[in-house]
This record gives sequence, structure tokens and C-alpha cells, in this order.
Amino acid sequence: MDLLNTLVDKGLRREPPTRDEALAVLATSDDDVLDVVAAAGRVRRHWFGRRVKLNYLVNLKSGLCPEDCSYCSQRLGSTAGILKYTWLKPEQASQAAAAGLAGGAKRVCLVASGRGPTDRDVARVSDTIKAIKEQNEGVEVCACLGLLSDGQAERLRDAGADAYNHNLNTSEGTYERITTTHTYADRVDTVRKAHGAGLSACSGLIAGMGESDADLVDVVFALRELDPDSVPVNFLIPFEGTPLAKEWNLTPQRCLRVLAMVRFVCPDAEVRIAGGREVHLRTLQPLALHLANSLFLGDYLTSEGQAGKADLEMIADAGFEVEGTGEVTLPPHRVTAGGCGTSPAATSSAACASSSSAESVRGPGVPAAGEGASDGSSAGPGCGPCGGHGGTTGQDAPAVPAARTAPPAAAGEADAAGSTGAPKARTDLVAVRRRGAGTDVAPNA
Repeated sequence: MDLLNTLVDKGLRREPPTRDEALAVLATSDDDVLDVVAAAGRVRRHWFGRRVKLNYLVNLKSGLCPEDCSYCSQRLGSTAGILKYTWLKPEQASQAAAAGLAGGAKRVCLVASGRGPTDRDVARVSDTIKAIKEQNEGVEVCACLGLLSDGQAERLRDAGADAYNHNLNTSEGTYERITTTHTYADRVDTVRKAHGAGLSACSGLIAGMGESDADLVDVVFALRELDPDSVPVNFLIPFEGTPLAKEWNLTPQRCLRVLAMVRFVCPDAEVRIAGGREVHLRTLQPLALHLANSLFLGDYLTSEGQAGKADLEMIADAGFEVEGTGEVTLPPHRVTAGGCGTSPAATSSAACASSSSAESVRGPGVPAAGEGASDGSSAGPGCGPCGGHGGTTGQDAPAVPAARTAPPAAAGEADAAGSTGAPKARTDLVAVRRRGAGTDVAPNA
């Protein structure tokens, strides 16, 4: 296919595709999906080899968010049965992080619901960052706390944070349809604040919210222009009790095409498979490793992910290897002398971005070694992932729970947006498991 040969050549040169070429990737048929994966896989292997970076989410504060993001189970007015608790203590968060790191995670993503942190919140998170770094040599820490005020990114950097996540989520043209309590420009401003402070910027999107192919291309090109180091790709987990509960629009093939398009537009970026991969990619998850070079280990913020042991087995069986703490994630041209191997500022007009994402993860009560957590829901304007929610509610953070091993099933329902004639998503396969359901204590709290 001439299109794919052209895109591979451009990707190896870090040259962006045209908008029409990106749209053409999304418009390919299911019959061509393996060709698309093979082509994008050449670009992925050129810049990242067969390495897979593992990230682990710690949910510092759950629920109680004043924002009205339609995709989020922690949103204002949500009736989803999720955990609600106030801030974890630094030692609790460090204990949670240790479980993910023992399972092979290289980066810990600290997520908190809410519009944005107060200065007191920044001080609290700074103490948590220091506690985690003191007890875990070589760990990378990414914060996802919402919209940042002037000076806050610098304070997080000085405390030892390596990265900051704030997803754009969808295109500027459709943003008001998804959220009204803050603007698309607010999100862009926070990503720029992180960049300006020398933090590795992490910003991505959510697919499956009823957007068009043009919307997806718009947001990915906007991300390329912002040049974050990491681009997490979330797949909406439609939670009951949220406005998007009926938006089952994704098939596994559609998800692969979205990931391939992101890889072609951001060839040398850390592309991360984030929230919703188990639900929508299902048994095709191993193919996604040929497109993305990073994923979340284990659970999401409010829903269960695949068991950490299963993630590690999937990576090995697919012929990939877990990236070690001594290895640099990004290609040399994106790496600077300081930081954690990611570029704090744009290094090339042809480069996109890569780093870490705040997709939901198993917070306080992380699973035992080998059972990590990953993000599947967005917590206020700061957390980009779309997706899962869990368990019971309470005002204080629960004690650390025991590890669990059962992975969730998954699915979808309607025709993928922009995929005329494509098979419908399989709602009969849906089995979104809320974090904490059926247990005395939720796994990530």
C-alpha cells in the first residue's frame, strides 16, 4: 500500500504525515489492519526497539471533583459507585508505589482528583515525591494534579518530580461538548507551564467519546505542536452514572488504527497505551505493543485493569522486553543532560512527545509485586485518562489491600466513529470491573 510506505519513510525521518494521510489511516478497513500495524511497527521499532516502559498509577485523592468532565466517574454529579477519599499520606503513597515498582514499573504517576492543586496540595505532593524517591532509587515520578497556577510546576520540579501529565483529551472544536467548567485553552496552558518549568510534559487523548476521525486527527496534531515527551492514548470506559455511559463506539481494530495514526504523527514520542485497553483491545492487546512503547501496569484509578502478571507475560510472549531503570526511554535527539531521559523543551519541529501519563492506577493499596496498576479514568482537569471507577466510598483513605489477580473482560457497542461499514463493537463482551468491587478494600486505596 503506497500510503503505508510513504508513512513509514516519513516516520523514519521524523517527518509528520499530512492531515489527509492521517485521516486515511483511520479510514483503512479491518482487512488492512495487520498491514497498518506492521507499517507503524517499523517506525516504533526504529525509535524504541522492542522495549516497553511500564508505568504505575497511585491515586492520591479519589472522587469529590468539582469539574464536569463528561467521561469521568469522579465528575461533579456522577452517580458512579466509586471510592471517595481524601489525600493519602506520603508513607501510604510510597507503599503503594513500591508494589508497582516491584512488578517492573519504571515510573510512578501520582494522580489526584480536582480542578487543580492549592499551594498546600503542592507541598503535600512534594513530600510524597521525596518519600518515594528516597525509598526507590532510580524511579521516575510524574504528577497529575489538574490545572497549574504560576510557580507550581517549578515547586514540583524542585521537589524531584520528573514529569507532569495533563491531557488535551479531545479536539478544541469539540471540547465544550465534553466539559464546561474549564476550557481547552486552560489545558494547553498547563502543558506549557510544565514545559516551561523543565518538567517532561505528558499529554494525550481519549478516543471513543463519539468524536469524528477529523476530531482525532485535530487533537493529535495539536499534541504534536505542543511537543510533550509522552502521549498517552486512552480508550473511553463508559461508566454508568456518567453522561457518556452509552458511548460504546470502539472495536479492537478501531483502537489499533488510532494507535497507528498517533505513532505516524508522533514517530519518536513515547506513545502509551493507557486507560481502557483491556475493555476495547481485549485479545488484540499484544498487537498494540507493535505501535506503542509504553503502558500502565495493572489497575486504573477507578476500574480494574489486567493483572500485572498477565501484562508481563503478554509483553514477553509478544517478543518485547520490559525497559529497565538504567535505560533511557527516548531517542538520543530528544534527551537532554538533565531530567529523566526526556526532553523538557521542543527539540525538533518534526518531533512529537513522550513521557508519562496520569491514567488511573491502583493508588494506596497497590497490589503485590508483579501486579501493577493502570489508569482508566480521568480525575478532574488534571488526569487525562478516561475510564474506570471503583468500589465503596469513605472520607479517609483505606488501608492497603491484598493483591488480586483476575483480569477484567471488555467490549464495546456502536460503529466506530468514521468507520463506515465497520463491525459493531461487542457489548456482549463488556465486563467493566469497578476497582474494589467484591472486596472489603479497593485495591488502589
